[in-house]
Amino acid sequence: MSQFTIYQDSYINATILSNRFIDEYMTDANDAQLKVYLYLVRMMSANLSTSVTDIADRFNYTEKDVLRAFKYWKGKGILDLDMDETGNLTGVHLKNLCKCESVGPSVEETHRPQLLITPQTIVSSLGKQTVFEESEVAKAEETVPAKPAYSAKKVREFKESHAASDNGIDIFYLAEEYRKKPLSQSDVNTIIYIVDELGFDEEMFDHLLQTCASRDKCDFRYIEKVAISWKEKGVKTPEEADRLGGRYDKKVYEIMRQLGKTGNSPTDREVTYITKWTDEYGFSDELIMEACGRTVMAVDKNRFQYADSILKSWKENGVGTLKDVEELDKSFSRKSSAKPSKGDSSTAGADSSNKFNRFTQKTYDFSELEKKLVKN
Repeated sequence: MSQFTIYQDSYINATILSNRFIDEYMTDANDAQLKVYLYLVRMMSANLSTSVTDIADRFNYTEKDVLRAFKYWKGKGILDLDMDETGNLTGVHLKNLCKCESVGPSVEETHRPQLLITPQTIVSSLGKQTVFEESEVAKAEETVPAKPAYSAKKVREFKESHAASDNGIDIFYLAEEYRKKPLSQSDVNTIIYIVDELGFDEEMFDHLLQTCASRDKCDFRYIEKVAISWKEKGVKTPEEADRLGGRYDKKVYEIMRQLGKTGNSPTDREVTYITKWTDEYGFSDELIMEACGRTVMAVDKNRFQYADSILKSWKENGVGTLKDVEELDKSFSRKSSAKPSKGDSSTAGADSSNKFNRFTQKTYDFSELEKKLVKN
């Protein structure tokens, strides 16, 4: 394949990896995706050109592996791919992560005033305007106050007034129970902000913690982000919060995480798949996680459909435990190894008088069948 150039918004004479990449993108990426991106950053920093073939050869990948990695990072919004009129790759545009909108709050952002973004037109780092549909841009119903810097006196007064309320709820004890460890000073400041500035009473604060814990998210940066979202949407009661959607049990979010779908609430279709696996198929958590693990190693797209094809195959073959999966794998391996090659005449010569030997015996590649199910 032809050479392509790598460029970004600014150039520096060093290979520097953005903290945002480590905080927000590195955790969910697989080995190939990480290596490809890091190599692109290295080549860009040195003002060198490369190609899909060069990268594939360097890391012992196929060119399809490299292209899948490109598409993965393009989907994450941290690079763009330039194509010519014939569809050939001509350039990779690495986005300046310092300019892009953050997916989640950084450590620095939790200590500076929160900005309310309301424009429906957002200017990208390329200078192009991207117009979003009204449903894609949350319209604030209430103004979110900035997060102030609290003095030691303010923290002390708040603790004294909220350590034990009239109904016996200690919000700090409650927070520590969900946090599973002592509160830091930053955590305490966030609690004061949520209660005093955002106006959460004890019932709403408790419901906020429950909601985040159900998603297996107990970090106060995440909790603060959810609280701000509720404030923007004018949510004042637990019932209104639940009607926003996206509140599911911990199992749903664990399956989402295993399939690389983090940072977003599950869609109705995704929840339908998960419900089928748990209720209709009756599979245990360990079997579902095994299917998810195999899916992530096999495909980058349509992962729910692919995992569903695996679990459907297991259901049809009576799989109920991981041991059953191992036996099914062994059975498939035995069938594959027993399949005669085209030039192997040993079976024909063994009993050439049997006319049925003249017919090719069918063998089934369950992996290929699963892929076909995904396409259909």
